[in-house]
Amino acid sequence: MAVSIDTPTGTDALSEFVRFYDEVYAARAIRWPALVPFQLSVLRNQSPFAQGRSMRPFVARAGGAVVARALAVVDHRYIAHWNEPLGHINMFEALPDTRDAVRLLLDHACEWLAEHGLTAARAGFGMLEFPFVIDDYDSLPPSILRQNPPYYHALLKDAGFESERGAVDYKIAATSELASRWESALAAARRAGYDIVPLKDVPESERASQFARLWNEAFKAHWGNSPFVEAELELLLGRFASPGMIDLTLFAYRGTEAVGVLWVSPEATASALRKPGRTVQPAEKLNFLGIGVHESARGRGVNVAMASYAFLELLRRGATHLSYTLVLDDNWPSRRTAEKLGASVCANYLAYRRDLRR
Repeated sequence: MAVSIDTPTGTDALSEFVRFYDEVYAARAIRWPALVPFQLSVLRNQSPFAQGRSMRPFVARAGGAVVARALAVVDHRYIAHWNEPLGHINMFEALPDTRDAVRLLLDHACEWLAEHGLTAARAGFGMLEFPFVIDDYDSLPPSILRQNPPYYHALLKDAGFESERGAVDYKIAATSELASRWESALAAARRAGYDIVPLKDVPESERASQFARLWNEAFKAHWGNSPFVEAELELLLGRFASPGMIDLTLFAYRGTEAVGVLWVSPEATASALRKPGRTVQPAEKLNFLGIGVHESARGRGVNVAMASYAFLELLRRGATHLSYTLVLDDNWPSRRTAEKLGASVCANYLAYRRDLRR
């Protein structure tokens, strides 16, 4: 069947682009639904996530039906921060047995990036994109992580992409011994002069600006990072914040200076879509966690103390399993923090890269 590539425009076509995710994952026993309003606003350039970025969606059609999709992104914030002419392939999804369609689709997307002077394309990291899972395909991950099918890796490699960077996901089965460890870590940080302050106790007018400044500083040398703009944080911490986020997300202060930030969303499996008979397992009821510490406060237990505060609060809410979430394979400071907290690796992920000069 002949394959055609086009760029969707208008509300109906862009909605079809976003909802294609639900078609790909429809057979899953348990899955997260497509984020239709949020992603539509990005595609329409009506979201702060479109600021400083040029984007073009592509779909591959066979017999008139969408069989694969991808969003090509020129992230000017990334390019300026890293001084690297690299573009991104986001929102990639495809049906099974679509090798030729995917090759054609990604050729078009990469050609568009090359026309903007870029020399490489990354798939699986950038602008709220996370890598592709390579082993645990059946468990429901934290809502922000991918749940892609196993055949994606062959499709991407057939389309000229190479393995670029690995990451691991961490999970904790909570115990009373670990809770005691977390309480000790939190108490030690307080004795050392650090205050742990949840977002709900920070004036609303200061939250996004303080978060953006500290997060961007903490992650300035983190591979693949694209700096946040304040408006993105206003959106994520405000209108799109999950219930309980401002009670768990927090800053660590040394005097009046914020030196650490912890971003936590509680488990939200009530919104997961399930087939009849499929229950949510306790080990799948997981929070999302992101952690950043200013260089001036690293190596002093601030990271462990911040995570400990959030984990203890989650325990009080009835959590039995907790997530330290994604860490790059070679980010050993963060991986050691995970181990101190009692976490162990539960899944592996991979980001891909294609050289556009070939």
